[in-house]
Amino acid sequence: MSPAEAVSPLELAERYQQVRSASEALSEPLSAEDCAVQSMPDASPTKWHLAHTSWFFETFVLERNDPDHDPYHPGYRVLFNSYYNSVGEQFSRPDRGLLSRPGLTDVREYRRFVDGRVLELLAATAAPDWLAGVVEVGLHHEQQHQELILTDVKHALAQNPLRPAYRDLPAPPSAKAAPIRWQRHAAGLREVGHHGAGFAFDNERPRHPAYRAAWELASRPVTVGEYLDFVRDRGYERPELWLSDGWAWLESSGAKAPLYWRRSEIDGSWWTLTLAGEREVCPEEPVTHVSYYEADAYATWAGARLPDEAEWEAAAVDAPVAGNFVESGLLHPASAPGGSNDQPLQLYGDVWEWTRSDYGPYPGYEIPPGAIGEYNGKFMCNQRVLRGGSCATSESHVRPTYRNFFPPSAQWQFSGIRLARDA
Repeated sequence: MSPAEAVSPLELAERYQQVRSASEALSEPLSAEDCAVQSMPDASPTKWHLAHTSWFFETFVLERNDPDHDPYHPGYRVLFNSYYNSVGEQFSRPDRGLLSRPGLTDVREYRRFVDGRVLELLAATAAPDWLAGVVEVGLHHEQQHQELILTDVKHALAQNPLRPAYRDLPAPPSAKAAPIRWQRHAAGLREVGHHGAGFAFDNERPRHPAYRAAWELASRPVTVGEYLDFVRDRGYERPELWLSDGWAWLESSGAKAPLYWRRSEIDGSWWTLTLAGEREVCPEEPVTHVSYYEADAYATWAGARLPDEAEWEAAAVDAPVAGNFVESGLLHPASAPGGSNDQPLQLYGDVWEWTRSDYGPYPGYEIPPGAIGEYNGKFMCNQRVLRGGSCATSESHVRPTYRNFFPPSAQWQFSGIRLARDA
């Protein structure tokens, strides 16, 4: 990981408390039963997220600082280890919902224990040189799990025929989406990847040149209304629009629309589950909860394609990192606001945007040494890159070079579509 910007111990302690408190706040609307459920192997119970992020700080901060550290509970080292083989054994990921013990109260006690020890270390006059960097990694790691708390809870609630809400939420703005404009980018070399000061994960480096022929990028994401046109045009029934793997996924999954969409048997209208409960789809909002396969099929149907991540980054690098993030409290995509003719809209927030880029190492990439080296590098296979953050992402967690990645079949994230085409 690249080093964090120089901050005082007091500032780092304040940021630590802010991020840790945000995780607790996300779990507040949930019952203990809500926090224990696991609706699919790719999701985890909220309780597990709260414990695992604490395990991260205990393992990589407290144990590293004191090799004789007395663990809070020896069994937690296995129960809440996600995928760090160099740390040791892990409990089966698909079975995390079977962990009725420790209970939610016990997990919160564990968090308080870890927080007390970490804050003591941050307040020490002779804190080790590595401390600030590892704590910053842990905080960004926790922000990733905060987003997963929301997406995983939404998936769990969707399995309930009562279609319950996570909590009451304000309705997103529903202004008419601006027409799509195509913004041209000249051919040439682009510098891709993070450089200079500020935090970045190892997979965002090293910065490197990438040549691109001239291309055009859509000024905003694809809306629900535009995607409905694809559905009505039998987009899910036409194999010529789909990649081979996508068509196989379509046949095995039985998908007929984005995840959480339901068609009314009364009048044929489309409804979707949000974190505020079920409501009729809004045509002006960015479409979300689509897989890479759906995004690619839509782009083919629309006579366009998905951008690659170098094209997306070149368009986003000078745009302000601002938009509909988790801090807005909407927890749902909103329709595109008005903007200038030369600036793309909603590059950040609202929906993660699929790119056609495979998630792989940049030229010259080296996996960092030690257990934290398992954080990103070993997943560079069979994944696609997404960019920009979503309505469930923290604004302080995103930057132009941030690379998210998921398997192409993943729908449960707030993932959407921005079109591109050759100039």
